[in-house]
Amino acid sequence: MRLAWRRPGTGSIRSGPRSTDGTAGDRPPGHDCDGDAAPGVGRASPILSTRERWAGRKESSMRRSWNWSLVAVLLTVGIALGLGVGSLDAQQKNLLVSKKVGAPPPMDPAMGEAWKDAQPLTFKVLGGKNLPGGSTEVTLRSVYTGDTVYFLVQYKDPTESFRRGPWVKQADGSWQQLKDPDDKGGDNNKYYEDKMAMIWNISSPAFEARGCMAACHTGEGKPFGNKYLPNPGERADIWHWKSVRTGSVGQFDDQYLDATRYDKDKAPEAGRKSDPKTGGGYADNVGDDKKGPKWALPGNKPAPPYWIVDAEKTPLDDSKYKAGDEVPGIIVAPFTGDRGDISVKSAWKEGTWTLVFARRLVTGSDFDVQFNDMKKEYAFGVAVFDNAQVRHAYSPGVLKLRFE
Repeated sequence: MRLAWRRPGTGSIRSGPRSTDGTAGDRPPGHDCDGDAAPGVGRASPILSTRERWAGRKESSMRRSWNWSLVAVLLTVGIALGLGVGSLDAQQKNLLVSKKVGAPPPMDPAMGEAWKDAQPLTFKVLGGKNLPGGSTEVTLRSVYTGDTVYFLVQYKDPTESFRRGPWVKQADGSWQQLKDPDDKGGDNNKYYEDKMAMIWNISSPAFEARGCMAACHTGEGKPFGNKYLPNPGERADIWHWKSVRTGSVGQFDDQYLDATRYDKDKAPEAGRKSDPKTGGGYADNVGDDKKGPKWALPGNKPAPPYWIVDAEKTPLDDSKYKAGDEVPGIIVAPFTGDRGDISVKSAWKEGTWTLVFARRLVTGSDFDVQFNDMKKEYAFGVAVFDNAQVRHAYSPGVLKLRFE
């Protein structure tokens, strides 16, 4: 007789326990690949005594009763928390439900009444540098109007990081730019900024099935690997919030991902590319001799803030600074064109980042995901960077957005 087991909470029968690494179908010790008992290892007898059959029925009845009790408890807890059955179902499926509203929510990180009915999706991101234990919990909400989709994201981050490569005046009058001494190239984890990113599938079957794991490739000549999609012609949409470089001017950096492989000289960013722009953006604040900053904050005031708005930049007057004063290492301006499609308001308070951001449902750009089918589920992934250039925490599996 073949022994079988039932995974709690499902109706499926499997011939072995679920392994600790999350894969299904592993067999118990002593069973071969067909699930039958191996020779000499307690093969189950097909003939059971009346007592054994009665014990089996009793155990099965108790198991069914326990399963239904667990379901009842989960439903009760969910309803008590205001989640409802639909919300619990969405949470189990990694599903973010965006509901239509009559008026757009305010672009305000303070979570107001406009978001009270938005169904939350909460999940953990893993493997990030600087985060406690490499992990943090992310909560997403979404609503939409006739032409725009809105998101609210919150996640724990014990520190607000904004000292992105500032220049520091030295006692001898020279300038030195702060750098991570452990950075071997493109891997700054000390003098950087907080970031958050989403990747939306456009045309990659692998991303649809595996999420960001289809795009991340370790090694390949970089400390934290590269990003690219498996096959030529595939594309994904990257929404990249950079707290200093783009958050300071109320935008995400709208980028995209294709199948370009890493090449140190020809494609140092592999498949990660930026949408076209007609103006704006950010640039390093460095003098012509590369030995100090070229521009200053209005009035030649020292930092903070740790960015200089391009329209307000002032020629540096070295005489206005004493040893230890800092000058921002970056000049910022809002993107115009395709790269500036996503607007955002962000705030860090008491160890939590809150972002409210919006984008038109349909942009018409080949580099953007188009939310033009309200019956479709849209696959995406989330990454959180805690003062890290590339070593982000990531969302395992596939997240989905559905419009209702």
